[in-house]
Amino acid sequence: MQDTANDVTLLEEAGAIIREGGLVAFPTETVYGLGGDAMNPSASAKIYAAKGRPSDNPLIVHIWDFSQLEEIASELPLEAKKLSDAFWPGPLTMIVPKNDKIPYETTGGLDTVAVRMPSHPVAKEFIRLSGRMIAAPSANTSGRPSPTKAEHVAHDLDGKIDAIIDGGSVDIGLESTIVDLSEGIPTILRPGYITKAMLEEVVGEVRIDPGILSENEKVRPKAPGMRYKHYAPKGDLTIINGQQDAVVAYINAATEEALAAGKRVGIVATEETRAFYNRGEVLTIGSRDDEDSIAHNLYGILRNFDELGVEVIYSESFSTPRIGQAIMNRLFKAAGHHMIDV
Repeated sequence: MQDTANDVTLLEEAGAIIREGGLVAFPTETVYGLGGDAMNPSASAKIYAAKGRPSDNPLIVHIWDFSQLEEIASELPLEAKKLSDAFWPGPLTMIVPKNDKIPYETTGGLDTVAVRMPSHPVAKEFIRLSGRMIAAPSANTSGRPSPTKAEHVAHDLDGKIDAIIDGGSVDIGLESTIVDLSEGIPTILRPGYITKAMLEEVVGEVRIDPGILSENEKVRPKAPGMRYKHYAPKGDLTIINGQQDAVVAYINAATEEALAAGKRVGIVATEETRAFYNRGEVLTIGSRDDEDSIAHNLYGILRNFDELGVEVIYSESFSTPRIGQAIMNRLFKAAGHHMIDV
């Protein structure tokens, strides 16, 4: 692992690894990505192998210039330019019909390709210096919490990939919003920092795909995170949803029961509720008045519980006004859809 954030020579060396078919983990503004040459089928196969990722789960192609999107799309919907003007570089992924330049190994066998232009300065320079478009899912073992620090990447993938670019802690902490432009009305396949309301200001009507919450094994994922259990800690996570007093009472009672059964318990609290929990391993995710803090800390909190050896985790729910849907999407997946309303 090398701190290459301000070292052009080391970024050029990382780019050479990509050109030679190797894998490099790198920081983006959302989470760390595990990058390989998007046009090299064997590089994409290496990504799936390193992560233990199902091969029908599409990879996102990262670019540094809009012309690269034009280069790999068989057709480009009008919304693509509007959305790129509004949100690129940034945490938005667009799905468009692909041409033959992008292999099916990169798209999970689909005739569409997911593309985004990251805003992180290290990511942009790394992609540019590599001279390639870079296919990159999150740089973690498949199903585990996404990495927001280089140490998270090293914990999961050390010895399985060729290099890690250490750019420090990421900014947002949740993966990009994914919007499908390949079938008419723009459709959100994964919620994120760019919200439905923000998209609608630019392109008009936007839908949310019901497959976001589908557990149907016959539903083929068009985007990362649509079907498989994701972001999960090692402990058994349950979300408790309801009014604050009822949630706190339920979590405290459930904690006592689990402790009595010899379990090690973790609790995801906020700054507003931390003082109400006196038993178990209580970690504060952030403030409800600062939902960005909750998004930023979510994956790190889940990984901290792993380090503490927690077996059972109870989390409050987070129906915050702007990106609450994105936060709950990740938390719901991490819990395997296990939520209790109180």
